[in-house]
Amino acid sequence: MTELLKGTLEGIVLALLQGRPAYGYEITTLLRARGFSEIAEGTVYALLIRIEQKGLVDVEKRPSEKGPPRKVYSLNTAGAAELEEFWKTWSFLSEQLDQLREKGV
Repeated sequence: MTELLKGTLEGIVLALLQGRPAYGYEITTLLRARGFSEIAEGTVYALLIRIEQKGLVDVEKRPSEKGPPRKVYSLNTAGAAELEEFWKTWSFLSEQLDQLREKGV
């Protein structure tokens, strides 16, 4: 399951950010609330660095009640396009897997 998630986690996080901006720990909490309990915070933070470097999100530093300012991530136009491509790929894979399950080879 963990290996499968590694290939899809970027798309899942982009989908979460489509709804609203969020900071790293908040994203981890949202993932866990949806049943992705095995995902480590470090994995999410590394992914956020990657999608920031790829230009898929905008980042804004906002004051925090506890400690330094938080980096809040929001989906930008490039990220929305990447998410759309993710959903197309996911739909294709899902259809193929459903056919294999129902009909075999």
